[in-house]
Amino acid sequence: MYLGIEIGGTKQQIGLGDGDGALVPLGNEEYLMKRTVEQSAGAAGIRAKIEAMLPEFWDRTGVDPCSVKGIGIGFGGPFDDATGRTIKSHHIEGWDDFPLGEWAKSLLNAPVAIGNDADVAGLGEALFGAGRGVSPLFYITVGTGIGGGLILDGEIYRAVGRGAAEIGHLKVLDWSRAGTPMMIELEKIASGFALGERAKELAIAGEAVGSLLLELVEGDASKITGALVGRAAKKKDKFSRSLLKEATDALADAICQMIALVCPRRIVIGGGVASNGDELFFDPLRAAVAERVFRPFAGLTEIVPAALGEEVVIHGAIGLAVRRAIG
Repeated sequence: MYLGIEIGGTKQQIGLGDGDGALVPLGNEEYLMKRTVEQSAGAAGIRAKIEAMLPEFWDRTGVDPCSVKGIGIGFGGPFDDATGRTIKSHHIEGWDDFPLGEWAKSLLNAPVAIGNDADVAGLGEALFGAGRGVSPLFYITVGTGIGGGLILDGEIYRAVGRGAAEIGHLKVLDWSRAGTPMMIELEKIASGFALGERAKELAIAGEAVGSLLLELVEGDASKITGALVGRAAKKKDKFSRSLLKEATDALADAICQMIALVCPRRIVIGGGVASNGDELFFDPLRAAVAERVFRPFAGLTEIVPAALGEEVVIHGAIGLAVRRAIG
């Protein structure tokens, strides 16, 4: 058995499997132990919560922790392969230059394999999900932030050892502001967090009058989130749909840049914003990419939704641990 751990910006999860794509059940049809991240508690709070979760986890699975052959971790930020240390988290304080590999080994005294969470999710989709058997595969998560992973022949591409495929940090033109458009990181216009912040800003400025979104927050614009923008858009709220259109347009521009460089066979997209579905997300995204892509590469890359849902990082982390143990 192999232990998979997700350390994200909004949630942390633990799961167990043997690397065939199936997870060990915890009982009552649950396969994961999940907790919400308390951002104010920082990195130390996340570690303490994981340490507290493990005794219950072993009890509920009935697995002897001594039988676990390795640990795989999907970490929500850049990571240095050579040192086993995190570089930073863009969402949680306290992860700068932390020896995550040493800490994880102290939990179980088993070999540890660590990757960026988007890389690890991409590996999960390549091995067990919507990218099975496809190479090159590019994975994108559009959630709190935007991450990417490039999978070549079932292996994560890590370049010189600090990561690659960081599509969320590509610069795109922001056409949403009045005046001359400016270059901005994709994550700052198309992520779920950015979507919520943009909606708040416009609502406070009085540009959301009559929007269902304001009804959902009972007129308190400070309570608007990216998830609520999606909820209102599904009910045909024009204001919310216009914001989603801005996000998918920006994402399409970044994808076209990536295709010009990599031209993967398939792009798999997951995350909360992608869960808005075909009409609001995938259809306009595919149409914009088809219109703008480098013409010689037109039609060569599929864009599909992820298949593994919230379990994706755990699947990938287990797959990573198996590969490290074999390697």
